[in-house]
Amino acid sequence: MKFYIETFGCKVNAYESNYIKNSLIASGFLFTDKMNEANLIIINTCTVTNTADSKCKKFVRRVRRENKDSILVVVGCSVQNNFAEYQNMDIDILLGNIGKSNIPNLIKEYIETNEKYNYYSQNRDLTFEDMQIDNFDHTRAFIKIQDGCDNFCSYCIIPFMRGKCRSKDFNTIMKEAQELVKSNHHEIVLTGIHTGSYNYEGHDLVDVINELSKIDGLERIRLSSVEITELNDKFMTMLKNNSKFCNHLHIPLQAGSDNTLKKMNRKYDMNYFFDKINTIRSIRPDISITTDIIVGFPEESDEDFNETYVNAQKLKFSKIHVFPYSKRNGTKASMLKEVKDIEKTNRVHKLIELSNQLELEYNHQFNGKEVEVLIEEVKNNISVGHTSNYLKVQIPKKLEKNKLYKVIYNEKENN
Repeated sequence: MKFYIETFGCKVNAYESNYIKNSLIASGFLFTDKMNEANLIIINTCTVTNTADSKCKKFVRRVRRENKDSILVVVGCSVQNNFAEYQNMDIDILLGNIGKSNIPNLIKEYIETNEKYNYYSQNRDLTFEDMQIDNFDHTRAFIKIQDGCDNFCSYCIIPFMRGKCRSKDFNTIMKEAQELVKSNHHEIVLTGIHTGSYNYEGHDLVDVINELSKIDGLERIRLSSVEITELNDKFMTMLKNNSKFCNHLHIPLQAGSDNTLKKMNRKYDMNYFFDKINTIRSIRPDISITTDIIVGFPEESDEDFNETYVNAQKLKFSKIHVFPYSKRNGTKASMLKEVKDIEKTNRVHKLIELSNQLELEYNHQFNGKEVEVLIEEVKNNISVGHTSNYLKVQIPKKLEKNKLYKVIYNEKENN
């Protein structure tokens, strides 16, 4: 039986889909990257925004319409959030966010019994659902070390979808990393819903990073994202001393106005954010710091947005991921007065323009300098990869995938 997987959303979803794929292959199923060849289709969904939700639902309906005879498995956050709606879509196996590690068994049972399976749980008090992989689809391998969130930012539905914070066994992470390195992965990205909250029997995130750095053959350790409030003195010491930790941090700002940050229920103000960024840059002056910013948050005034714009400019992010506010029913922000769509759109465009400008400025400082690139793709005699500080580099020659090369960075070739 051939199967196909479609993944929406975050790195955690990508990791979970990779686990499902590996498990099915180990169980004798054949993977195909062409949906029309598959008689088993798995869709891992996302609900972080209305747009993500809509895309998932539309995709599921289309897949069922065009693949009437295929077994259809739909799982994840959008299912968790819209369970009743998905129940009306003729899905064979429907699963929220609990039990993904059991999907291969559920599929085998369905093949034997032909009985549909529907399940989701609204319980937040969950244990960590253990998954381990020994090979990853991309050059940079992900390890999911944490799940859930307890922050309850006023705009975010995810704590309700993913449950409370919980963490992976410390020793299991080390074993998984060793297996990934044996499979020729030289960079590992630590990921989770709230990765910085990692805590397992007294081990925190910094302990994970420092222990991973002892593994021979592992050249780079990267974080998918970390909150500014989790960058304590211990983290700063690691940043100073650990050469395997990548010269890149993704730190969500979400808003550059204290007024908006308070309404968002974020746990810092702008003075705190600036102080931490200054400390990071005093340790690693040329570090790439990327961020997420939500624009058009309910009741965001022109003055609030202008503060965000000016502060983002001052912070000199190397890239800003810009998101228009998306109302999520059940959150505190959903009860506030929304900003008009046209205003949101104008603000998005302004911030994207700023991001493009800041990215060019950041990249420019490396022009003509030697950088080390991990090759991720080789096509038509062009090798493409990323540096430790996440510069995307194209090299006009055929190099070996999954290996590190030192080259001179040319901004004209890469912008």
